[in-house]
Amino acid sequence: MKKFEMIKMLSMAIMVLFAIACSDNEDEVTSLDTDPTAADLLLSAQVDTTEDASYAIIENLYIENVDETHANVVNSFFADCALVTVTPNGDGSGSVLVDFGDSCELTNGAIVSGQVNLEYTIEQGNSRTVMYTYIDFTYNGNEVSGGGTVQRVFENENGNPQSEVNSAITIYFPEQDVTATREANRVREWIEGVGSGTWTDNAFHVTGSWDTSVSNGFMRSGEVLETLRREATCPHFVSGTLAITRNNVSGTLNYGDGVCDNIAIVTIGNQDFTIQL
Repeated sequence: MKKFEMIKMLSMAIMVLFAIACSDNEDEVTSLDTDPTAADLLLSAQVDTTEDASYAIIENLYIENVDETHANVVNSFFADCALVTVTPNGDGSGSVLVDFGDSCELTNGAIVSGQVNLEYTIEQGNSRTVMYTYIDFTYNGNEVSGGGTVQRVFENENGNPQSEVNSAITIYFPEQDVTATREANRVREWIEGVGSGTWTDNAFHVTGSWDTSVSNGFMRSGEVLETLRREATCPHFVSGTLAITRNNVSGTLNYGDGVCDNIAIVTIGNQDFTIQL
């Protein structure tokens, strides 16, 4: 389905969603004058997707170029159009810069441009710190700036690598001509594909919370209620539940039972609605 048609259908569906919530669930939904519009909800979902997909570049850049325990790369996440420069400092710290030029298609099909830079400190016990920055970077046409700090844990209590991420990014969506800012604190645990040498079998568990503000006045907070699952080959979370709050209106977003699709269930009060992400 063409993107315009999908957005149109989603907009109609979610406007019906809140109309029903207003008439049937006045006890649960107390204020609808400031409810997010269909366009706001769609944009918020796009922020979720763009942020996590952009961070996947950081994850793979680190795994393939810094993490010596998982450096047996047989299938790189980065295509030939990505120029990667590794600059070690000689003491176990250093930096990695990837330059995508004006346009580069990643092996997952995403179109990116610009640069992503990460700097890593020396190992201290079971972890090291990684700082990352997006430089004139775009992901599928959306402009991403800012960055974050990662505490990279080599082995957590489950025996898996994990990243404890604190980020502050800004995303400009040219199609809607709006800018979204996102501050997030999350943990991304690498649960499958560790050490296989290919990105295609990687899977992650994501927990945490984040706040989103949009230049049109829309604000939304999200907190993971049931651990989100991200599979590297799927553009959306495949399972897990996110609590969403906008002023006096709250609900949940359920990503399903593990199937890779663009379907999610929004629950407002005692009403469930199916949406296309």
